[in-house]
This record gives sequence, C-alpha cells and structure tokens, in this order.
Amino acid sequence: MQTGQPLSSFERSLADEAATRRFAAEIAAALRPGDLVTLSGELGAGKTAFARAFIRHLAGDATLEVPSPTFTLLQTYTLPRYVVGHVDLYRIGDSSELDELGLDDLGPEAVILMEWPDRAEGRLAPDRFDLAFALAPEHGTNARTVRVTGYGAAAARVARLEQGDRFLADAGWGGAERRFLQGDASARAYERVALADRRAVLMNAPRRPDGPPLRGGRSYSAIAHLAEDVQPFVAIARALHDRGFSAPVIHAADLDAGFILLEDLGNDFIVDGDPPVPVEERYAAAVDVLLALHAETLPETLPVAPDREHRIPPYDRDALLIELELLLDWYLPYHAHAAPPEACEAFAALWDEALRPVLAAPTTWVLRDYHSPNLLWLPHREGIARIGLLDFQDAVLGSEAYDVVSLLQDARVDVSEQLEVALLGRYVKGRRARDPAFDAAGFATLYATLGAQRASKILGIFARLHRRDGKPQYLCHLPRVWGYLARSLAHPALQPLRTWYDRHVPPANVA
Repeated sequence: MQTGQPLSSFERSLADEAATRRFAAEIAAALRPGDLVTLSGELGAGKTAFARAFIRHLAGDATLEVPSPTFTLLQTYTLPRYVVGHVDLYRIGDSSELDELGLDDLGPEAVILMEWPDRAEGRLAPDRFDLAFALAPEHGTNARTVRVTGYGAAAARVARLEQGDRFLADAGWGGAERRFLQGDASARAYERVALADRRAVLMNAPRRPDGPPLRGGRSYSAIAHLAEDVQPFVAIARALHDRGFSAPVIHAADLDAGFILLEDLGNDFIVDGDPPVPVEERYAAAVDVLLALHAETLPETLPVAPDREHRIPPYDRDALLIELELLLDWYLPYHAHAAPPEACEAFAALWDEALRPVLAAPTTWVLRDYHSPNLLWLPHREGIARIGLLDFQDAVLGSEAYDVVSLLQDARVDVSEQLEVALLGRYVKGRRARDPAFDAAGFATLYATLGAQRASKILGIFARLHRRDGKPQYLCHLPRVWGYLARSLAHPALQPLRTWYDRHVPPANVA
C-alpha cells in the first residue's frame, strides 16, 4: 500500500458470478478515461474473472472472448466508452520491464486493468483504484470478498461510490443491475438500474464547487444562476409533474449527498436516425408542451422538502451578459483571435441595449436546456405528457421565447430553416388562439435576440469544452450553431450587433 496519499476504502462481498458481474458494471460506471485500476489478490482470487466481466460489460457482449494476458502480458480492447488495456505482470521480473509493454501506445485516455501490481513497485500512478480480491469459502465455493481502495484523487470517487451504493440499498434497490448512461457535458453521472421487473435511473450529482469570484465576490455559476445541488431539480420535477407534464417521478432522493432515483422514461428521443434528425411530429408536440407551460400561472417559489424551498432565480441582465462573455473568453481564443478592449466595451454596450426588451417582457419558467438531448418521446401517453422532460435544474424566470429558441435552434441537431419557421408559426398560432392580442412581431424580436444570445454562449461553451476540458467532440457542432447565429442576427433589430460580429468574430467553419 502506498503511504502518504489520501485514500478511501470499503469492502464488498461477492456471493457468486452474478454478483461479480454486477460489481464490474458498478465499477465501469464509476471510471473515467485515463484511470488505472490495480487488481490485487492471490492466484484464483478472482482478478481475471472480474476483468473478464468488466470488459464484456463495456463491450455489451456477454460471450466476448477475454483471454488471460498471463502469456501475452497485455490485451487491448477498443470499446465504446474507451480503450481498455488488460495487463498481467505475473511473469515480469523487474518493474523496468513495464516500459516494454507499450502501455503508453494506448493513449492517455485508456483505462488500464493491471493484475499483480506489486510487480510494478515504485512505478504506479499515485491516483488509482485498487481492487483486492480474496476467497471467502465460508460463504460458498464461488464466494469472494473485494476491498475497494482509492488512492490520491481516486479516494473521493471511491467514497462517492460507497455513498451511492448505500443510497440504493436504503431505497430498496440493493443488488440492482447497473448500466452507465451517457450523460451531458456536466459533472452529473447517470446509471440505469434494474431490479427484478423494476427500472429506474440513478442520478449522481455531487454538489458543484463554487468557482473563483469574478464579479462582486460572486462566481460564474452564482451570476449565471446555475444549480449547485439537486434541490432545484427535485422542486421543479415535482412541480412539472403536478401540472401534468412528464417530468420523471422521484422515487428517492438524498438532497445533501446529491443522489436521486428517478422514473426511467425510456430511450426514445424527439430525434431519430444516424445521424439524428428531427421528427416533425415530436417537435410539434414539444412546441405544444411550451404552449401549455406558458399558459400556466407559475409560482416563483417551490417546496423541496418540509423544511426547504427553492426560489427560481431571474434570468437577469448579469446572467445573460456573463453567458455572452463566453464568446469573448473562449470562442475567439479558439480561433486565435482577441477583441481589443474598446471592441469588448462596444460588445457589452450593444448587448445591454439589445436585451432591454427581453428584460422588460413578462416572465415564465425557462427550463433553459429544452432541446433534443433532454426531450423523450412517450407515444403511449396522451397530449403534452407525450414529451418526457429532463435536465431542468438550471431553470430561471425569463422570457417565453428562450425555450422556443432552445428547441428550434438545436445545437446538436440540424433544424432546417423551413422547419424552424413552421414550428415557430405553430407556437405563434397557439398563442393567438389563447390571446388574440398576442404581439407576434414583438415575440419575433425576443426570439431573434435570445437566439443570438444563446448561440454566442454555446459557441463559447463548446470551445471551452474542447480547450479546458479535453472534449473535442463538441467542435463538430460549431458550424451548426454559427448558422443559427447568422439566422438570428439577420433580424433588423439586431443590425448593430450583426455589424460588430461581422467585424470581430470569425465564422465557425474557419480553422
């Protein structure tokens, strides 16, 4: 064991092969690209059995051939989430032989499973997971115990793993089958869990640490009104569900630890195909959900628990402007551009003027991420309940136009201008049917303004995900978002802003 390093540890009993498979799936969900997992224990203790279950789980193939690397030393698997290198050091005589295995050739994002890590004395990364297996014959022929230990930066993640396991057990889901679900760009993680004929989704959302103070002693997340814990999600989910919308039912929640067990709304989204494209019927239903939501008289404060409330914050000037600054701080540097100070001052002044009608408009709940990754298709339900709603914890009080823009200028899916205009017409027609005095021209101005604001923000976010977080996969969406930005800036009310962008912002299709 390494000394002088933070560590966290817990022990698990594995009664049989099925328990080992469940444990492998749990570990697989907790790992990230680049992790090192050392597998300790004597011969026959279960190291290779775990590695085989782990690799088959990630491959989604229970029959995949996973030979022991005792003689080859290294077996490599290119799997959907990441490359896995399965290493067996039993036959090496000296830790210097590690240099000849070719582990570096797997790349920095490969996950390494290393059997017999004691042979690599002095060469192990300080941040790692260790799974120490031992026979437990007193509990059965195939029974094992495993002690999970996190060293260095992995210690907190092991502690989190144990917390999540306890949460599921306390909720009556102990021993459930677990499978990682691809999440969003945030620190939240999701797993689909199954126990007998029950299905649910586990949200793992640790409290967001406050960032450095930027303005008036407040962090970016505080200024932009981003949720820092799960309480807003719980409050808004229940409020939406109570009003007939298909937000997931909350089966259990630990508000302080940040775990929620949610209704599983399935896998069908409002897009279909490969690459995904909008399904017009489903997008039309999503427009109808917004029409129904915007017809409601909605409170600003919602109950969370008997002793807790959540006040929905306003989508105010400071929040809108700090989001716009992401364009200057991240998108321009991505293109090796920088706006001079006087241009940045002009940018702020132009946007301050453009946002005045937005800030003066009536407000409603803005779910804020109302787009295809968060909208599920539930054809077995009726009316507005056919659209399942996810990812609304950052909801704010703002203009009705914002969520309409989010839907019809989808950052991850091409929405043609023809479809956008048709669905925008559907929304306007629905509003006029309820209120003949509805100001369609004024709404169009709000829609264009918030479309330009949102596209500017997203260009900055996707560039930041690439440069800061090592997630280049978001760059492929930049040309699409740029196209939406151009559509929005074409509105006559935004002509001064369009002139500024033409002068200072390079198009997304120029490297």
